[in-house]
Amino acid sequence: MINIVSKNKVSKKVTTKNIAITGITAALYVVMTLAIAPLAYGAVQFRFSELMVLFVYINPAFAPGLVLGCAIANCFSPLGIVDVIFGTMGTLCTVIAISKTKNLFVATLWPTVFCIFVGIELYFISGLPFLATTATVMLGEFAVVTCIGYPLFKYILKNTKFIELLK
Repeated sequence: MINIVSKNKVSKKVTTKNIAITGITAALYVVMTLAIAPLAYGAVQFRFSELMVLFVYINPAFAPGLVLGCAIANCFSPLGIVDVIFGTMGTLCTVIAISKTKNLFVATLWPTVFCIFVGIELYFISGLPFLATTATVMLGEFAVVTCIGYPLFKYILKNTKFIELLK
């Protein structure tokens, strides 16, 4: 176990368990994204790995792995390093917002909101129309995270043994 002391002298512990959670989460995100790569990139996206961001609603310890996984998956994006930087920034904003949200339905909306980053990328890099492209990316995210993720996680939250395992 390693103690990390920040500027305000609050100690955070980096444990083997947290490192394992980060690595496994990142690996799952990457595999799930690359398995459906044609659907995971571009103006119309159905990135089913995004369902995983809702694990942050249950336990914020999943956030670093999701951000890392997104960065690695975005290395394979047609947009290159721009997607690694800005797409990953969208995921970072998403997991921060979800970790501070008390309502599951609202938590499912944050990924859609932060698709604005992808819309901006596609506008500047690919020259696609901003509003239409942002809308299609948001629609895909909404379909995956809210329409599929919300009922799925309502069901998951009823399983107390599974929730305790995730915590």
